[in-house]
Amino acid sequence: MRIAVPAETQGAETRVAVTPETVRKFIGLGAEVAVEKGAGLASGITDADYEAAGASIAASAGEALNGAAIVLKVRRPSEAEAASLPAGALVIGIMDPYGHEAAVEGLARANVAAFAMEFMPRITRAQVMDVLSSQANLAGYRAVVDGAAEYGRALPMMMTAAGTVPAARIFIMGVGVAGLQAIATARRLGAIVTATDVRPATKEQVESLGAKFLAVEDDEFKQAQTAGGYAKEMSKEYQAKQAELTASHIAKQDIVVTTALIPGRPAPKLITAAMVESMKPGSVIVDLAVERGGNCELAMPGEVVTTPNGVKIVGHLNVPGRLAATSSSLYAKNLFAFVETLIDKAEKKLAVNWDDELVKATALTRDGAVIHPNFAPKA
Repeated sequence: MRIAVPAETQGAETRVAVTPETVRKFIGLGAEVAVEKGAGLASGITDADYEAAGASIAASAGEALNGAAIVLKVRRPSEAEAASLPAGALVIGIMDPYGHEAAVEGLARANVAAFAMEFMPRITRAQVMDVLSSQANLAGYRAVVDGAAEYGRALPMMMTAAGTVPAARIFIMGVGVAGLQAIATARRLGAIVTATDVRPATKEQVESLGAKFLAVEDDEFKQAQTAGGYAKEMSKEYQAKQAELTASHIAKQDIVVTTALIPGRPAPKLITAAMVESMKPGSVIVDLAVERGGNCELAMPGEVVTTPNGVKIVGHLNVPGRLAATSSSLYAKNLFAFVETLIDKAEKKLAVNWDDELVKATALTRDGAVIHPNFAPKA
């Protein structure tokens, strides 16, 4: 049973799908692990580190993939990569299929079984496999660090002989995993923190972290959460009321971090150009949803924009990758926990239970067809 780890081909991707720790664990399950040369360098892992853990180093992606039963990736394989995947292999990674249905069909044509780790159900046994949580947690932390760096002022209140430095005001929009970590980080750094979300369950979580909750708490708000714990898309009427409430609040903030995402939909627009214009010079907006169109209408993917009134809008791509060593460590553990369920430990071979709820939730393609209900061709 060969596990292949080709290097990531997207230029902005710094993470890697295995660490020396998980290599040793895979070998303990009876696997042979082949890592493409240099695959871990951007995460601070050398080829020698992998070799010391028992992996073999392949000179090319093709050499690593040769005879592989499992291919581990961070990002979905490109079209060129898909063509070189071994037929019948399990390809596991963050597949980002919404809006990329043609790429999913390409994986089906490659005759591989592709699994989207971001579709892992949020149930107790799958918590250790939840890549959205592990990566969003780090993104929320990094967003505050990036915001503080761009802000150029101290965050905590400081009382000095020369005078008092007031505490910075930080507003977190969207209180999922990223938002909660952003709140906790901002509080640890001494800022005055407020937060908002459309899901009523988040109010208590926000307040438990020492922040103040801000939302229009009407009847729609009370039912704004799916059974899976995700935010629903709100009506235009609710969005208008919420925008009115937050507009005056944003004008007083020093740093705003936006994290709002809805699975399968463009990111909701939470901050208008008019709101940006109302902010003080030197204020900062960090948009974690910029890869999905952004929560701020002036955010630019991959850029830090300074508006005419002196507000910086941070639109870094792949924010977890800005902490590559840590995010790779957590992601690799997520992958191992899932792959472990696909292996017969006694026989030391693949034994995929296609009726397992984890498999059914994450499997995109199998036997040359797209099988996930969200993407399979309609009858």
